[in-house]
Amino acid sequence: MDKVVVISTHLGEIVIEPNHEAAPLTAKNFLKLAEEGFYNQTAFHRVIPGFMIQGGDPNSRSADRSQHGRGGPGYTIPAEIKEPHVRGSVATARQGDNVNPKKESSGSQFFINVKDNAFLNEQYTVFGRVIKGMEVADQIVSIPRDAADNPRERVEMTVSVVSRSEIS
Repeated sequence: MDKVVVISTHLGEIVIEPNHEAAPLTAKNFLKLAEEGFYNQTAFHRVIPGFMIQGGDPNSRSADRSQHGRGGPGYTIPAEIKEPHVRGSVATARQGDNVNPKKESSGSQFFINVKDNAFLNEQYTVFGRVIKGMEVADQIVSIPRDAADNPRERVEMTVSVVSRSEIS
């Protein structure tokens, strides 16, 4: 497949290449949600400097930040844990082991590692990588945040799927 996902924000674009070999179910789901417009008008709702930025929660459309990070499409994806968490890798969020011992992935929430995070290896499904726009992720992760790691400045996304050949 040569489709990539473009996340457009007011700070610029992040282009993600799904990894269909390592995480076929997760990559397919991410593309499906992106093509359906599921992610449009959601926001990066969690940012932790030196770690990652997280988005994909439909609750982040609401101004009620207490609900950000709690939403999804109503299903999970079986774990496809194979790839390492390196800078630029894209992985799914998930509920903790106490309620999710199979490490099933969130149906929609994802995060972009802004540095190598080996401590996450064998814990979360990595299903893609940033092929363009890591400087945008670096800007997002440095936005001042509240006590819940929610960026004080809203970073809303519009997401599209395009052919890789369309990316310059």
